[in-house]
Amino acid sequence: MSETVQGAPPPPPVAVPRLSSVVVPCRRTAQGWEVFWVKRDKALRFAGGFYAFPGGKLDAQDADVPVHGASGQDAALRAAAARELLEEAGVLAAEGAERLTPDAVATLRREVLEGRVSWRAGLERHGLSLRSGDLLEAGRWVTPEFAPVRFDTFFYFLEVGPHARTEWWPGELSEAAWVTPAEALARWEAGTALLHPPALHVLRVLARAGSPERTAAALRTPEHCPDFIAQRIEYQRGVRVFPLRTATLPPATHTNAYVLGEEELLIVDPGSGDEEELARLLALVEGLVAEGVRVKAVVLTHHHGDHTAGVRAVTERLGVPLWCHARTADRVAVPTARLLVDGEVLELAGTPPQRWRVLYTPGHAQGHVCLVDERTRAAVVGDMVAGVGTIVIDPPEGDMAEYLRQLARLRDWPVTTLYAAHGMAIPDGPGKLQEYLDHRAAREARILAALPSEGVTLTELVARAYVETPPFLLPVAERSALAVLLKLQGEGRVREASGRYFPG
Repeated sequence: MSETVQGAPPPPPVAVPRLSSVVVPCRRTAQGWEVFWVKRDKALRFAGGFYAFPGGKLDAQDADVPVHGASGQDAALRAAAARELLEEAGVLAAEGAERLTPDAVATLRREVLEGRVSWRAGLERHGLSLRSGDLLEAGRWVTPEFAPVRFDTFFYFLEVGPHARTEWWPGELSEAAWVTPAEALARWEAGTALLHPPALHVLRVLARAGSPERTAAALRTPEHCPDFIAQRIEYQRGVRVFPLRTATLPPATHTNAYVLGEEELLIVDPGSGDEEELARLLALVEGLVAEGVRVKAVVLTHHHGDHTAGVRAVTERLGVPLWCHARTADRVAVPTARLLVDGEVLELAGTPPQRWRVLYTPGHAQGHVCLVDERTRAAVVGDMVAGVGTIVIDPPEGDMAEYLRQLARLRDWPVTTLYAAHGMAIPDGPGKLQEYLDHRAAREARILAALPSEGVTLTELVARAYVETPPFLLPVAERSALAVLLKLQGEGRVREASGRYFPG
């Protein structure tokens, strides 16, 4: 079960983007530009674990800061950019900043971060002023509609002067450093640095070098970005995510299709039956084909409707075969050309080639498979975990004991980034898998604690052990609770008689 349920509330409205600013701090070297990038802490709700550049949302106080050569929203965005640059990188991009000692800059940074002084008052105290010409306009990016948190972000290019000193302070950032664009892109290709489309575009532009004005102009004109929204999302090389709006279990609203590969492609889980959604996916794929790649097959992680609704349309439109596990093939109404088995490798031509190992991971569904890239250990994991929402184990299709074994297997493989069917990429794969194992263990303990010696029905047990669950999800909770009880019965820790469950 991963489709929506009766009585579920309607999908939440598309989030309204919040205004924000990002600075791309660069310095010249004999070899070209270096850029100061940061890694966002994995616990952050937005882009946790991803590499980016200093920036953040517009604060109310930013509108109070005068910026020479700018007014209104433009001035506020530039004030926010300069403030975020100070807070996250320790760089003071203001006229007169060269007069301040490093200790004075650090003190101002700490005071602004802690809210002990306003951004405007801090600047005025030191006789500093902001100038629009110091921050060159470098593009605008709007978070796509599938994200629960969205930003309308204005980018600025800054050539850092010789007086400036960058310094990383732990907090919302887990690391920060100067890096060449080539080094950063190599890490993206290796899967060790995840990038959102704006950051990837910035690094590709910087790799070509050029004057600050030319660089900023190139940053303002990204490809495949109508209305400032990226149409190609490739968090690491050769792993493209394409969220499709589907009738899935709330709070998720989309199911991620994945387009894997470089010269040859696999399309994983085209789960929407909506013509407009499929048209968007096909436009992406056909655009890649026009650039010289070839689609090899459609692959399914499992048979649930929010993963399979578009299979027939996509396979027929592209003229490609369907590959899936035998227990998925017998549940979908599209002929399957290849039955996937545990341990086999799906090789895709490219430089380097991709080798995706099939792992048979039943538990959520009898035919569930995951794909693990042998080079980077990135894993497309279907409904093993979720970046948003929860995973339901629904007997008899679902088997809790088997599901837990497969979570541990993935954790110990080991995997790196998890590409789940719902929500954003999960950079700390082993950590997320252990989190799921811990959560299931805690839920199991609550169920055992809720079993009185005189026994309870399944409905009574759910009322005791799932008190925080919204009413519309109680039928789903019953299925999950039953899955736990069946596991405990198999272990001899619970017994059932006449529809009542007792401690073993």
